[in-house]
Amino acid sequence: MSGHSKWATTKHKKGAKDAARAKSFAKLIRQVEVAAREGGGDVNANATLRTMYAKARDASVPLDTIERAIKRGTGELEGVRYEAITYEGYAPGGVAVIVETLTDNRNRTSAEVRHLFSKNGGSMAEPGAVSWQFERRGVVVVDRSADEDALMEAVMEVGGDDLADDGSQWTVTCEAASTHAVKTGLEGAGFTVSSAEPSLVPTSTVPVEDEAEATKLLRLLDAIDDHDDVQFVHANADIPDAILESYEG
Repeated sequence: MSGHSKWATTKHKKGAKDAARAKSFAKLIRQVEVAAREGGGDVNANATLRTMYAKARDASVPLDTIERAIKRGTGELEGVRYEAITYEGYAPGGVAVIVETLTDNRNRTSAEVRHLFSKNGGSMAEPGAVSWQFERRGVVVVDRSADEDALMEAVMEVGGDDLADDGSQWTVTCEAASTHAVKTGLEGAGFTVSSAEPSLVPTSTVPVEDEAEATKLLRLLDAIDDHDDVQFVHANADIPDAILESYEG
């Protein structure tokens, strides 16, 4: 699951269900609110807000809902104050996992994330134990129908660093701060972008080729990702496509 992670792709397929969609909306709204609080409510001056705004719109979050979230972030409307906390741990098979959360209760979230790790065969780790195995990068996912040579040329022109074939999609990586510019540039060149966001990309991966072991890992990742306070889950596992396709959660 390098880069954007193939697990994330299978997760997004399940996201079409109404309940999952509602939960996704809530997480996106929280991300917009925090981005506005930390960098201001002007999408042109706040790169993080611009990215989260675009992500929310791409997910069909209503415009007025996004605007209210921005106003809560800037203090124009009353709202809960969220704190960003990152947790690190290990999944079955020694796979490194990083969990990014936004919470209004640090103690509750910490206890619940720890429980999810232990309940699903993993364990929490001290800060810094696994984060050195990841780097913050921009990840732009392009529809698989794009011609590789034409896409590679466009990637170089718009400031992307690398292009990878993930089987069902093309994954472009770039500097995290350039994510929006690369997305906009590729769309302007006629390519269909399905997602674009800064992400933690593993610098090396751990092969997980046993189906039973992979299933345990995927269930842990799904359980953590399903928590209301969890915004992003990153893992450095490399799982065969056949296992990912057969996984039903």
